[in-house]
Amino acid sequence: VDTPPTELNPEAYAKRIRELLKGLPRVKIREIEGAKLLSEKLVGIHSVGRAAVNAPRMVIAQYSPARGDAAGKRRHFALVGKGVTFDTGGLNLKISGSMRSMKCDMGGSAAVLGAFRVLVQGGFEHDLTLIMCLAENAIDANSYKPDDILTVHSGKTVEINNTDAEGRLLLIDGVSYAARVLGADTIIDAATLTGAQMIATGQMHAVIVSNDGAAEAELVAAGTTSGDLCHPLPFAPEFYKSEFESVVADMCNSVHNRMNAQTACAAQFVYWHLEGTDVRWCHIDLAGPAFRKNRGTGYGVALISQGVRNLAALDATEQAAD
Repeated sequence: VDTPPTELNPEAYAKRIRELLKGLPRVKIREIEGAKLLSEKLVGIHSVGRAAVNAPRMVIAQYSPARGDAAGKRRHFALVGKGVTFDTGGLNLKISGSMRSMKCDMGGSAAVLGAFRVLVQGGFEHDLTLIMCLAENAIDANSYKPDDILTVHSGKTVEINNTDAEGRLLLIDGVSYAARVLGADTIIDAATLTGAQMIATGQMHAVIVSNDGAAEAELVAAGTTSGDLCHPLPFAPEFYKSEFESVVADMCNSVHNRMNAQTACAAQFVYWHLEGTDVRWCHIDLAGPAFRKNRGTGYGVALISQGVRNLAALDATEQAAD
């Protein structure tokens, strides 16, 4: 998180991911880069990053435990991270000094990367996938634009009404790919997604939004155990959908009313791209806790790794009861 953005561009970040995961048992890594994203229908990631010198990409690391672990009752957990290595805001340019420190906009991806490494090193007994969605939101003649309409991985169409609401375009491709291509049954995504998170829960508590009440409770408990504190916000699709209304697409990418639960709405936008799947989903917005006094804090690694363990234990208890 502290590395200058010219040094930690998407290409360099992908190399660093490989270095950090090198030598871990039963981990396979692959990348989908540049124009290949389009052939995989990862249009959100490609659109955000296509104007940058370094091509956008998705880095996928997949871990499977040794045969026989979990007694044939394996679950498949996926960790999806927003990795915007620098955020200019795109054509909706950040102004008045708000671009400074935007090297931190890959904090969610750093958190899931660290958690994946911790879990694998600890001999996690279930299938575990890491999806790193990497892009630089830069500006040139090829930038994606307000009024563009993107058909993203979920098959839904998104009208761009704010190029500075770019991180969610990475996440929706990441979570949809995890569910529909890789078959994950539990997805945790993490992102420095909204400045409004700090208004909602402050600089010490991340936001949790989930479609599963028990999973939400386990993440909150993991925060208390680990010290990476978090607090839930409403999961209320019926209240928030109108905020993204578009007359030319399934939805816009940013809310119309910034006074109506921005952070919960942003999470809801991500979830709509999991509709039609049977996925247990948890969203973590760690914009405040991940970065303080111009430095990364390391927030999220402990929360996510402990949260995954809690969810696995919850599943085991429910299976035993059956």
